[in-house]
Amino acid sequence: MSRRRMIYEGKAKILYEGPEPGTLIQYFKDDATAFNAQKKGTISGKGVLNNRISEHIYTLLGTIGIPTHFIRRLNMREQLIRQVEIVPIEVVVRNVAAGTLSQRLGIEEGTQLPRTIIEYYYKDDALGDPMIADEHIAAFGWATQEEMNDIADMAIRVNDFLCGLFAAIGIRLVDFKLEFGRIWENEYSRVILADEISPDGCRLWDITTNEKLDKDRFRRDLGGEAEAYQEVARRLGLLPEGESNAVLDLEEHRAKRGK
Repeated sequence: MSRRRMIYEGKAKILYEGPEPGTLIQYFKDDATAFNAQKKGTISGKGVLNNRISEHIYTLLGTIGIPTHFIRRLNMREQLIRQVEIVPIEVVVRNVAAGTLSQRLGIEEGTQLPRTIIEYYYKDDALGDPMIADEHIAAFGWATQEEMNDIADMAIRVNDFLCGLFAAIGIRLVDFKLEFGRIWENEYSRVILADEISPDGCRLWDITTNEKLDKDRFRRDLGGEAEAYQEVARRLGLLPEGESNAVLDLEEHRAKRGK
């Protein structure tokens, strides 16, 4: 059997050549990184959980008219996706002060923002993904004004939908990251939602206790990372009671083999 061709390996995912032209297979790893990959580790079963959570969210977003690269989930760790030309901009949507926003502006973490804020960052690991403004995007041609209008509109719609989705299961959506890509139809292109939406790229706090249910547990050495991700999946109805052990079987298997 021929070995499939790897297209790209990132910090949390691997992209392989897809079965049909214009498709890719997205594999979710258990690897975890923070602070621009200065801190590295693993979260047992993270890839399985993120695959399920992202599939669930992208499927729901599709029902409200948000175009995404997601086609279908293939197995526990892989999705079939549309191949896109990634727009080199990370879009961060903030509802509550946390992380770098609190550090930059001296706002106490957990403060409800007077309005939702959208920030843009240039995707470049070597530069530490610096924050940029609309003027930078226009000046360097990273995206057209029409594309940025579409991106901002989709970001707000996604935020409105996700705030309601998570609030219904007792979770506060503090902030989250989005990435977009271009797909081409003849001579014309349009932007669609790409990458993933999972506890890796969202800050999710329990509404009652403010307990962190996201990658901040890894960033801040709080422990219980796998349990936090499982809790998000469980509340979304993706991990019924008693099923959590199934997520960790692969890690247990490796441990038994001493790998």
